[in-house]
Amino acid sequence: MEDLKPLALISVYNKSGLDTLAPELVRHGYRLLSTGGSAQYLRELGLEVIDIEDFTGFPSILDQRVKTLHPKIHGGILYNRLSESHNLEAKRHDIKPISMVIVNFYPFEDNALKKHLDPKEGIEFIDIGGPTMIRAAAKNWEFCTPIIDPTDYPEVVSKLQSSSTFSPEFKLKLAAKVFAFTQSYDHKIAQYLCAASTSAPQPSESLEMDTQLSLDLQKETALRYGENPQQSAAFYTSHDKAASAFPTQLQGKQLSYNNYLDTNAGLKLLTEFDEEAFVAIIKHNNPCGCAAGEGSTQDLYKKALEADPVSAFGGIVVTNQVIDKDTSLLMNEIFLECILAKDYTDEASEILSKKKNLRLLKWNKQSHEDTNVSIKSIFGGYLVQSPDMPIHSETDWRVVAGPLLEKDLEKELRFAMKIASHAKSNAIVFTKGLQTLSIGAGHTSRIDALEFAAYKARKHHKSLQGSVMASDAFFPFDDCVKFAHTLGVKAIVQPGGSIRDQDSINAAKEAGITLVFSGHRHFNH
Repeated sequence: MEDLKPLALISVYNKSGLDTLAPELVRHGYRLLSTGGSAQYLRELGLEVIDIEDFTGFPSILDQRVKTLHPKIHGGILYNRLSESHNLEAKRHDIKPISMVIVNFYPFEDNALKKHLDPKEGIEFIDIGGPTMIRAAAKNWEFCTPIIDPTDYPEVVSKLQSSSTFSPEFKLKLAAKVFAFTQSYDHKIAQYLCAASTSAPQPSESLEMDTQLSLDLQKETALRYGENPQQSAAFYTSHDKAASAFPTQLQGKQLSYNNYLDTNAGLKLLTEFDEEAFVAIIKHNNPCGCAAGEGSTQDLYKKALEADPVSAFGGIVVTNQVIDKDTSLLMNEIFLECILAKDYTDEASEILSKKKNLRLLKWNKQSHEDTNVSIKSIFGGYLVQSPDMPIHSETDWRVVAGPLLEKDLEKELRFAMKIASHAKSNAIVFTKGLQTLSIGAGHTSRIDALEFAAYKARKHHKSLQGSVMASDAFFPFDDCVKFAHTLGVKAIVQPGGSIRDQDSINAAKEAGITLVFSGHRHFNH
């Protein structure tokens, strides 16, 4: 009669919850089959356990690398109880049915990944038997219940107590979770081995994309809604880009989907400014006001705000500086969604805390180099690309009209192009004294972007006389250069590459404008 009781195979590293689940299994007639530390733990609970070695009649070998890889284990898990041939074969080989498999894995991530172990050491934390058994159980879920997640133990116990059986729907749900867990586990191992291989190209360093790309995502936070209230949303992270890499929230209500997007846009812009102080105001993923250079954080914020005080309402502020008392008082004068800063003085934190909903985020520069590939979903698939190059790394700028660049003018043009490369295309940016005067972003033609930026400058009483202008992509015609001349622009930077480049060069020479070709387009769709 004892042999007729169902077998539950238990092999777990994480033993939490097992002290509740295992006794309940025994009370409902299960025999426990286990090995190693799991068997010892179950015995310490006062439960009877059948050792794997006794069950198979074969010892653990190769420093315990091979313990459960045996036909009596996998045959017992996998055979179809409704198949006459399977039943005959199981009887012939003395294979007993295993009705439940409870498995979780060695902590590969905690040991090999986080400790940055050499691959020769790290491979010892790759679990082979556990994934093999639980995958087998998940494949044969109709006859063998697969349990991989300790958080499912309470539901398993509840179903045992209420009916002593598990519905097909419940077992199918458990099986799906198994393959999600094993996919994640294998992904971590693959990323670890790829990173250790000097021959493995990194997507961020090469335009050659991998043949296969998999994502291992874990939900960190459920969001109230997405871009609009009728859309659901959540924030996910991957094991190699942990949630801690995102800025730390110090105060305020939960970040919204759009807050995450705007903060990310701000982070990308901040990576352009390694040494010089910088403040930007971001609205709908676009910079609407920026300032860099010497001076207090308060002064830089004032300059950024002056560029477009209307668009700044409801935006976010990002800076690589510490927010002090004076700056925080100014910031409290308008409605802001978020502030992202290097840090905050105690006085500033106290002042900003008076706005309970204002989200304060702290930035750690070392955690935010833009090395992620960009992934966008489209109908039928995904588009993947490496990050755009930072402007400060461009070395092949070429003066095609006007005198050679002086240091200050080149710095101004690079500042303008940095901003333009992070504005939505088509984008035109006017700057002077490392301060944006006006930005035209997200237009369907370049001349429209230019005319809109000029309109915004007039609206906010900004003269463009003596300013510089940056364009994220080439001028298809000479109309942009001619229009810039009427505004008093002294220098322009654009990528070049149009079949009509010479027309723009001629227009710049005639207008006395310095024209620079950067050689790199910066579309930001």
